[in-house]
Amino acid sequence: MRDFGKSDDPRVQAQLDRLGRLSLPQGRLGLGTIRALMERLGNPHRQLPPTFHVAGTNGKGSTCAFLRAMLEAEGYKVHVTTSPHLVRYNERIRIAGQLVSDAELAATLEEVLDAGEDLGPSFFEVTIAAAFLAFARTYADVCVVEVGMGGRFDATNVLGPEVLAACGIAALGLDHERFLLAPEQGVPQEPMARIAFEKAGIAKPGVPLVSMARPALEAASIAAVTGDKGAILLPAPAAWRVVGAADGLTYGDAAGELHLPLPALAGAHQIANAGLAVAMLRHQAALPVSAEAIASGLRSARWPARMQRLSPGPLTGTRAVWLDGGHNPQAGAMIGEHFAGQRLHLVIGMIAGKDPASLIGPLGPALASITAVPVPGHEWHPPSAFGPAARAAPDVPSAMAMLPDDGLPVLIAGSLYLAGEVLRLNDEMPD
Repeated sequence: MRDFGKSDDPRVQAQLDRLGRLSLPQGRLGLGTIRALMERLGNPHRQLPPTFHVAGTNGKGSTCAFLRAMLEAEGYKVHVTTSPHLVRYNERIRIAGQLVSDAELAATLEEVLDAGEDLGPSFFEVTIAAAFLAFARTYADVCVVEVGMGGRFDATNVLGPEVLAACGIAALGLDHERFLLAPEQGVPQEPMARIAFEKAGIAKPGVPLVSMARPALEAASIAAVTGDKGAILLPAPAAWRVVGAADGLTYGDAAGELHLPLPALAGAHQIANAGLAVAMLRHQAALPVSAEAIASGLRSARWPARMQRLSPGPLTGTRAVWLDGGHNPQAGAMIGEHFAGQRLHLVIGMIAGKDPASLIGPLGPALASITAVPVPGHEWHPPSAFGPAARAAPDVPSAMAMLPDDGLPVLIAGSLYLAGEVLRLNDEMPD
């Protein structure tokens, strides 16, 4: 499957093939396996520089992108691990500012896979172990770590208070319900309160946990978890606030106000993600970050396939084409808000099991056409899932060729796996 990636380097591909044979044992919950694996590797997660840990359903990757850009603007060397990758597995591990090389990736994956062969680790557990091992072996000033799924039982949650500078929780929504809403005693039963409970599982004693504004049930769930764990909860708008305007954004907290440029990342929702990143930096004591660096990072941050305007290229030509990998109702609402009042053509590929209405609903009347395409390496929804007017195309280039030359913009959306294929086709490889 495409999740595991392909590589032109045979050494990397050999390890990706081994990764591809791993799967999470049904019914297994907890951090026991990742902790045992880290122990065999010398516990590299305890040897990291100050680390920012970000959970959430939507926006956690964008928040990580803002954090990285702001920290690099201050002159720091930054390790980053995010998921999923779009085109190359290497995108998951950035070492001191650079994507991990094929040679280091192959050697590190082999070391981790060999060490944990009898433990039965999952794909993601091996990935995180490899990232932390690589980070511990190369100097950097700071780490930025994105949670993969949930928080409480995510492999990244081996991180302890000895390395954490701050934790953050981005926007919440229903996703991965099979795992995050699995029946369990002693947890919140209301779905969104349960999601908040799982995300807040990254809280650690004495570590600032910065949270966006929440409905009452979600906020109460996060407060209960952070209180039990002894974390320092810093919720919006009580502890910090951010407001966007046409000419910039205003961030405020107890230390004062910052007047900042609008984020480079498109979409009104990026105001909140940018504010979360600023709040995490302003409420930690490990690394000073100036207002100038924060402003510079807002202007320079990049995060592919999240409301990305594609460059002219082999796939797009000179047409206005937007790319977004969002696939849940919250992402759909953000996309709908971005294109409010516009007409556009939609090229959509969505994995079976995701809800087509999450995107079609918010875009609704704006859609001049809907063209459904396969998602490479996955089962996907047929055109009929997107309504009676939707038509089929065998791939994205064919879908683009079918569109009339009417000057309307095009949105390609529905899956990050499809987004990766689009970037490859348009020669816009994430770097």
